[in-house]
Amino acid sequence: METRKGIAAEKKRCGSHNCTQAVLCTYHDFTGMDEGNIKNAGNAFAAGMGNMEGTCGALVGAGIVLGLATQDKTKSIKGMRQIMEKFRQRNGATQCKLLKGVGTGKILRECPLCVADASEFLEDVLEEYGIHK
Repeated sequence: METRKGIAAEKKRCGSHNCTQAVLCTYHDFTGMDEGNIKNAGNAFAAGMGNMEGTCGALVGAGIVLGLATQDKTKSIKGMRQIMEKFRQRNGATQCKLLKGVGTGKILRECPLCVADASEFLEDVLEEYGIHK
């Protein structure tokens, strides 16, 4: 059986979605938004917020899903902190250009794997909060 994190990673791998969109569209049923609108919401977050200087788009997508799924500021912040920390521990960074090895020449993680990781950690937090689909 295909997992959601695998589906999200494939959306990025095949080129149909940027990292943010891959997470948003895979978990759109948690957000109350249809897939087309939430995909558009992720347009500007490609390539580390458009210039690789920002946070990995997969993490941005996870944060948006989390906020819409919990409808609770405190839970969203706490959950996002957990997602970011797990992601940083596994991958060594959360900034797009560092993950891609820009300036260092050392790629820490490929985009589809970043999408899978952010999705996995999002699922962990949703499960912890008792949010299921």
